[in-house]
Amino acid sequence: MSGTVRVVVHHRAPEGEWTTVREAYDTISEQLEGTPGLLGNELLRSTLDPRSFAVLSRWKDLDAFTEWERGSGHRGTTSPLRRFQDRDRTPHFEVYEVDAAW
Repeated sequence: MSGTVRVVVHHRAPEGEWTTVREAYDTISEQLEGTPGLLGNELLRSTLDPRSFAVLSRWKDLDAFTEWERGSGHRGTTSPLRRFQDRDRTPHFEVYEVDAAW
């Protein structure tokens, strides 16, 4: 195994607020630039439901993600997207370890 992990957080935008999700994502991404262990992230939008989004972040390893998640800045930095988290989806976030890659 490579040790790298992917974190997926599911979001749902109220009707007409998809641009707010994008703006919040851009703000957070700018603030996270240079975070130790963060290799990058993407905002994904469903082709079947334009109100459904997911943020996919790539981390060097689980330890790097866990350290950031437990840190004091985590909640404040990600708060602009928190109100859009899809709490109807269980779980609303998932952490995957890369098992194989081509």
